[in-house]
Amino acid sequence: MSSIKPPQGGARAFWERPAGQRRLRDWQAAIDGGDFTPTQALEALIERARARAEVTATAYIEFDTDTLHDRLAQVDPTQPLAGLPVSIKDLFDVRGEVTRAASRVLGGNPPASHDAPAVQRLRRAGALLTGRTNMSEFAFSGLGLNRHYGTPPNPFDGERITGGSTSGGAASVAFGLAAATLGSDTGGSLRIPAAFCGLTGFKPSQASVPGEGAYPLAPSLDCVGPIAPSVACCASLWSILAERPLPALDTTPRPLRLAVAAGDLLSELDDAVGDGFEAAIAVLKAQGCHIERLPFTAIDAALAINQQGGLVVPEAAALHREQLARAEADYDPLIAERLQGGRDISAADYLQRLWPRAGWQQRFEQEMAGFDAVLLPTVATLPPRRAALEDDAAAFQRANRLALRNTSVFNYLDAASISLPYIATGAELPIGLMLSRPQGDDTMLLQHACVVERMLRR
Repeated sequence: MSSIKPPQGGARAFWERPAGQRRLRDWQAAIDGGDFTPTQALEALIERARARAEVTATAYIEFDTDTLHDRLAQVDPTQPLAGLPVSIKDLFDVRGEVTRAASRVLGGNPPASHDAPAVQRLRRAGALLTGRTNMSEFAFSGLGLNRHYGTPPNPFDGERITGGSTSGGAASVAFGLAAATLGSDTGGSLRIPAAFCGLTGFKPSQASVPGEGAYPLAPSLDCVGPIAPSVACCASLWSILAERPLPALDTTPRPLRLAVAAGDLLSELDDAVGDGFEAAIAVLKAQGCHIERLPFTAIDAALAINQQGGLVVPEAAALHREQLARAEADYDPLIAERLQGGRDISAADYLQRLWPRAGWQQRFEQEMAGFDAVLLPTVATLPPRRAALEDDAAAFQRANRLALRNTSVFNYLDAASISLPYIATGAELPIGLMLSRPQGDDTMLLQHACVVERMLRR
């Protein structure tokens, strides 16, 4: 009797693998090796989604199994992502679909007439769009709770949150309901859920990927990028989204010069986060990396501006002003409260936060000279338990502040920033290790992150 698995069994086995073993190169190797076809992979994914209906219902807002085979039939098999299942955050326009931004407020809007550029580029590269994923309402939270469409469970502990705002996207990848996801990052919305779910989240420099056709939160900061199983996966997706050559990543371990930003971004860490961060530093040092702790005035300045309210709150409040006045009852009260808090910020206060931005970006670049990346914990805490946040506004606000604190600094600086997963020996939950470089250094950051990723996995 043959021991060779039938193709359908090979496809099931692929989706059952841990996320780190479902990389784009693993997908392509399985297709090329005849383990399964894209059609068989889709059938296995649909079967998996039905078997995990409760997770699927909170990870996705729309997962229409009736149309997926038709979509796959339209995919060009010669393209780099041919048939790869990619989920789409609910704030992106997809032609023929309503863009709700996971809110009841927009449910009556007409379907989009065109794809957002990022969606169009993925579709053109052969990606199979699996559906629209859940998110924090209007992307205005780093926690991922949603009263309207449910809150996705954390893959390591179902009582904990996935983080936001790209909560459903991260869940779709972590639970094997998509190979990768398209999301956005205004203050950490790709990196936070990646950290909480044991995935890789890449926030590129803002100008590298067009943000048109995505429902805005704070246009000065909104970025578009992927969450995926690895750095190489994120690099492949970013090259398509940015229409740039695919970086030739060299994973050979080598000594890097990494700077740990001393100061408040290392305060209020959960013990498990602090211990995990130090364990990761020890691993990197043991492999020859030079790691130096030093202050960064640009990082401290960006943090101080964000602690005053930053750019997100006033820009989001301005965008929602009329809609909130008209339909506040349809908003999540926690989101409405945050938006109301931005109504009284004066133009002078806002401009005092905005005008120094370019100068601090230049200062960050100067302070980074001689270092390959800044290294920090992505999030100060482990993923909180959902029940502790849903009906306690004070707990929600504190958890949201800590979730966004470290990541949002690099949005203000428009840095290229990536979160890598790390589980220390004996730990039950992953933490995120965030590497960042100045604006425009996306390819160089991906290269260094690829080396760090390899070192941490040895």
